Amino acid sequence: MNEPNHGNRVGELRPSQLVFTFGIGAIVDLPHLSVLVCGLDDWDIGRMKEITEERLLRAVRDQLGQQVQALRLPPIPEGDFYDRLAGEDAHVGAPVVTFPRWMRCTRCDLLVPAGSDLVELKTHPTRSDRAQWVHKNCNKGIKPPLVPARFLVACDRGHLDDFPWKEFVHRGPSSCTGTLRLKRYGVTGEPTDLHVLCDECGADRTLVEAMQARHGTGEEGKEKAGFPCSGRRPHLRDYDPNGCDRRATPILAGASNVWFPIVLSSLYLPKAEDELLRLVAEHWEKLEPVTSMEVLKAFRKFFQAQGQLPRLWTHHDDAILAAIESQRNPAATADEARPDDLKWPEWRVLSDPKPEGNSDELHLEAVPPPPRYADVLQSVVLVDRIREVRALVGFTRIESPGDYLDDGVVPMEMRSPVSRGAPHWVLASEVRGEGVFLRFREERIQAWLARPEVGEREHLLRKAHFAWRAARGIQPVDAGFPGMRFVLLHTLSHALIHRFAIECGYSAAGIRERIYARDTGQPGGPMAGILLYTAAPDSEGTLGGLVSLGWPEVLGRHLDQALERIRLCASDPLCAEHEPTSSPVTLHGAACHACLFAPETSCERGNKYLDRTVLVPTVSTATCAFFGGEVR
Repeated sequence: MNEPNHGNRVGELRPSQLVFTFGIGAIVDLPHLSVLVCGLDDWDIGRMKEITEERLLRAVRDQLGQQVQALRLPPIPEGDFYDRLAGEDAHVGAPVVTFPRWMRCTRCDLLVPAGSDLVELKTHPTRSDRAQWVHKNCNKGIKPPLVPARFLVACDRGHLDDFPWKEFVHRGPSSCTGTLRLKRYGVTGEPTDLHVLCDECGADRTLVEAMQARHGTGEEGKEKAGFPCSGRRPHLRDYDPNGCDRRATPILAGASNVWFPIVLSSLYLPKAEDELLRLVAEHWEKLEPVTSMEVLKAFRKFFQAQGQLPRLWTHHDDAILAAIESQRNPAATADEARPDDLKWPEWRVLSDPKPEGNSDELHLEAVPPPPRYADVLQSVVLVDRIREVRALVGFTRIESPGDYLDDGVVPMEMRSPVSRGAPHWVLASEVRGEGVFLRFREERIQAWLARPEVGEREHLLRKAHFAWRAARGIQPVDAGFPGMRFVLLHTLSHALIHRFAIECGYSAAGIRERIYARDTGQPGGPMAGILLYTAAPDSEGTLGGLVSLGWPEVLGRHLDQALERIRLCASDPLCAEHEPTSSPVTLHGAACHACLFAPETSCERGNKYLDRTVLVPTVSTATCAFFGGEVR
């Protein structure tokens, strides 16, 4: 990571973290610094490799515009750690700016912005982790370090700014130019112990007042809660040209709701059943420069001399060139009619795996379902190899993307952009892994959905969904409910994640879910399937421990134990008796951290729409269990 104003390397992150955890607009805590990742305008694309994933690129264009030309990986310096400390590689990385700008002296409690003459950035020639801001003229020590002032203000339109320290302590705009200090009088660090003082006028105010200000009482109180939003976008180093009429609420820099990524992801699929088209798609990065027969012949001569792509050169040049042009200008198919529907093409491939479609990017093997579950599972597919590409198309603050529309399509007014203008490329990550795919029998799903008890449970969950959206002012209130089919598959997915994690060698946080749920009557037909997979940027995502759990005798045992485990919860009877409508703060039925909740990296919907009563009988109800009352 590089500080744009100085060009110094200040820390290291994994490429995948720059999409999911510390992406554009996110705050990153380094050993002695707090920085914010800048927008695409400040990135050097000369060191960023372009990756090919046509389905995902179409989905990105559908959201950000047709001007988007590429998906690019974060820049990765070459060489070992010590080589990267010097030379050109010392300036390769993600650009960042110091944020928050206000900092506090660890000796004299001075509260000062980074642009002041009283501070300077101190770096080390060989130890980048020692970079820090220091107080130059402190009267209690020689250049003591400064620490970030952890209080910020943010609004749900994605704007972020430093806490208005001067206006806060003076209770409004003031001509006072005295220095400020942030003192702690207690030992707990609570806002009641923190006081902001002005050395010149003696103004003194406790930060507990700022925390109370973010929660108004009554309609008038809500309108006056927080502070006027400045519309600042520090990751773009500008202010929103449209301004902002929202109220910015105080928030801690380390709070989890400072940054939520909006990520689109797709799995690699065979381009076509034709072997030549698959070879061209698989090696597109090498073949993309081929634009004529002369260039193709030169490439053939070079690659054959290197012993590369031997299967490709068994085809005639005219056929190869035609396949390259087809890859460069693909014809739209029925599967691609909706660029935002990334799962339907994946469902078709996973549901009907063909050996001739296997490659280094995707390798599928169909196996029989466990005999005890043959009436429920139509097929099981072992995913020996899988490639996933994820693209960061924006982010939100305060409220997560799932709080708006559950399919991840966030209204544009709530989305914070990743560049000042229309982006021509977006940041992406490429990961590989393994997994297990379960396809359920549609007739069993339909029979279960037709039961009156299931309809009653759906009414409660739908009512809770409407209350959830109404409490957050999300319009329309009566839209976005995923349906009971999704609740069933999602709940079983979480039960299996917890069970698989015990034996597969991966933690629950390392197993991701991909739910394929679509009702009848929708374009493309119904879907009912679960893909549990692990995808990592290194070899740890393909150790084989997860895919081995898909064999019939092993999977049957895990399904038995997963269902038995959730029949009783350590929090019962409170967990089993939890109703979806009990509070607008929650959006689940009988589910909690002791039985079904999974890490954020695993769940598609933020632990919403979970209810173990739809799977098995509980101490509260046994009327709508999909698997009945027997213990298999």
